[in-house]
Amino acid sequence: MIELRGITIRVPGFELRDIGFEVDQGAYATLMGPTGCGKTSILEVICGIRKPQAGRVSINGEDVTKRKPGERGIGYVPQDGALFPTMTVRDQIAFAMSLRRWDKKKQQRRLDDLSELLRIGHLLKRKPHGLSGGEEQRVALGRALAFYPRVLLLDEPLSAIDEATRGQMIDLLKQVREHEGITTLHVTHSSSEARALAGQALRLQNGMVVNASAE
Repeated sequence: MIELRGITIRVPGFELRDIGFEVDQGAYATLMGPTGCGKTSILEVICGIRKPQAGRVSINGEDVTKRKPGERGIGYVPQDGALFPTMTVRDQIAFAMSLRRWDKKKQQRRLDDLSELLRIGHLLKRKPHGLSGGEEQRVALGRALAFYPRVLLLDEPLSAIDEATRGQMIDLLKQVREHEGITTLHVTHSSSEARALAGQALRLQNGMVVNASAE
């Protein structure tokens, strides 16, 4: 469950005030809104890389507002994927598990599970250079999911891939939802993505997040 209460975000020339909403436990929610309205800033506040001027962020009922990003149990896929350029795909996915000092057998089991789910087994020895947009997003998704996060945040994960690949990725995200059962908040500009994926549709408009049908 993701819960925001009274969140204020203020940067030069931009402000969101008193933002509040909930994403239900295990739900797949989409957040839509016009370009520049603050959707990414909200994700950054949830995962802890942006500090709000006011308000509270709770994950599964726990106040995480003052916790560091790595202490929140959140998997985050930024819009550009942000893969480590010198790491192989295997090492990208193992990164969070290694930080948490999982033993090698546990890491391998999770790696095998995600490789099959995301269909990236043939990419494990490669580095990001030369991967297609869809491949990069699958790897970034695997890295975000590897340590069994409590929630998953996706910032326009399908915006930079072609139409044919986008359909495949929507199908894959449905499979991930069924396989992982993780509470997910997915920022998108695409109403078709929202219709295909969202169990809960949210819209940021006029500085407020409101429940909305996936139009």
